[in-house]
Amino acid sequence: MRGARMHNDSPLAASPVLAWFFVAVWGSGYIATKAGLQYAPPFTFLTLRFATGLALLVPLALYWQRREPLRWPASPRAWAHLLAAGVLMHAANLGASHYAQYLGMSAGVTALVLAAQPLATAIIAAALLAERLKPYQWLGVFVGLAGVALVVWHRIDVRAVTLPATAAVLIALAAITAGTLYQRVFCPTVDLRAASIAQFAATLALLAPLAVAVEGFPVRFGWPLVASIAFLVICASILAVNALHTLMRRGEATRVTTLLYLTPVFAVGLEWLLFAVVPTALTAAGIVVTAVGVALVAWQPRAQTA
Repeated sequence: MRGARMHNDSPLAASPVLAWFFVAVWGSGYIATKAGLQYAPPFTFLTLRFATGLALLVPLALYWQRREPLRWPASPRAWAHLLAAGVLMHAANLGASHYAQYLGMSAGVTALVLAAQPLATAIIAAALLAERLKPYQWLGVFVGLAGVALVVWHRIDVRAVTLPATAAVLIALAAITAGTLYQRVFCPTVDLRAASIAQFAATLALLAPLAVAVEGFPVRFGWPLVASIAFLVICASILAVNALHTLMRRGEATRVTTLLYLTPVFAVGLEWLLFAVVPTALTAAGIVVTAVGVALVAWQPRAQTA
């Protein structure tokens, strides 16, 4: 008989390229969004983002239709589930998180609140989806959240925490958590190409009237705005969101969403490379703690005997 071995059966191990691509793009999205919001307020910026996404996806859909036809939802109920997931993931999540920063909430506080998603996912998945975490995985969820707090600590400005901004960021947290789980449960086999088109259209239909009525649709065009929208549409809204849903189909919800702990870490690294913002000792310690937390959640030992 051979001794027991440790077997890594996590989404990160099963799809390493997909997982790290998601982390890299989601982390870069903080910087791209910050640049874009300098040229347009939140609802206007998101309207431009999803209108651009549709303009790219519709010609692609015509091309896909000739080669491998898209599988659209087969019933009104399936359509309703798909659109509900899209509105939560895109319109509610992004609209609320962007608006929180627009109202003055610091990026550090916003990132820290949204970093609670893996914890919220773990609680909901345990209660409703029968996904039971082992004690060391629960420890990893809390350790990872503590690590994120250390990473963003230097950006936390409690003076900018107002009731409307707090409400907005909590709505964003609830929306992204619910939307991710909702699509996994109610749209487990949906064609992700068709889902992107339908969800972009629903998001645009909700945000465009808000951009006009609330903000007056002010836009100051410039190359940073164009580059920001191009990156966020192609890499984040299309590729990274679909990577997240693909990973969710392959692994447990909590273990997948814990990857979100790594996105602020990636953003810190980018700021160091692009803007020479050297991480503090506290930030460096937070990166180590975050990595330990993610490893605890993602690692699943399995005893194998001959």
